[in-house]
Amino acid sequence: MIRSISIALLFGVLIFANGFAQNFFSSQSFVAENYQLKPAFDNSESLQTEFPDPKKVLRRSLILPGWGQVTNKQIWKVPIVYGVIGGLTYYSIYLNNRYGDYRAAYYNLNPQSPDDNKFGPTPGYIPQDANLEALRETRNNFRNRRDLVFVFIGLSYALNAIDAYVFAHLRSFDVSDDLSMNIRMKPVMIAASKSSPTPSILLSINF
Repeated sequence: MIRSISIALLFGVLIFANGFAQNFFSSQSFVAENYQLKPAFDNSESLQTEFPDPKKVLRRSLILPGWGQVTNKQIWKVPIVYGVIGGLTYYSIYLNNRYGDYRAAYYNLNPQSPDDNKFGPTPGYIPQDANLEALRETRNNFRNRRDLVFVFIGLSYALNAIDAYVFAHLRSFDVSDDLSMNIRMKPVMIAASKSSPTPSILLSINF
C-alpha cells in the first residue's frame, strides 16, 4: 500500500514539474545568438612568465650552461652543472699536460729524432734512461684518456641543455597529489528556436 502511494506521488510530482516547465519556457522569449567565449582575463603573459618557451630555454642553455636552469627556476642545479663541467675540464687539462710531458720526453730521448726540444724540454720527474716503449705507451694512454674526457665534457654540455629543455616542457604538467576526475552537472537551456527552447543537462569532466 505504501509503495503504491509513493509511486503515485512520484508520478504526480513529475507531471507537475513537466507542466510547470512547459508553461515557464513558453512564457519566455529566447533568442539564439553567436557568442565568442573569452577568458575573464588575458593571462597569456602571466603564463609565459610562469612557463617559459622551451626553445628559448634551450638557446640560453647552449649559450651559457646553467642559464636554462635559472630560467626554469631550478637554481639548485647550477652548481651541479658547473661542478661536472668544471671538474671534467680541470681533469682534461691535467691529462693534456701529462700527455705533453711524455710526448716531449719520448721525442727528446728517442735517438732517431733530432735533439731540438721540438715539444719542449724533458720534465725532471721523467728519468733520462726511461724505456722508450714505456714512454710511448704512457703518452698514448694520457692522450686517449684526455680525448675521452673531451667527449664527456661535450655530453655534459649537451645534457645541461636537454635537461633544461625537457623540464621546460614538463613544467606545466599537473603533478599534484589530487589528480582525480571532477565531474559536474548543471541544467542549461539550448535555444533550438525562438519559441521552443529545449532544457538540457551540461556534463563537465575535469582531470
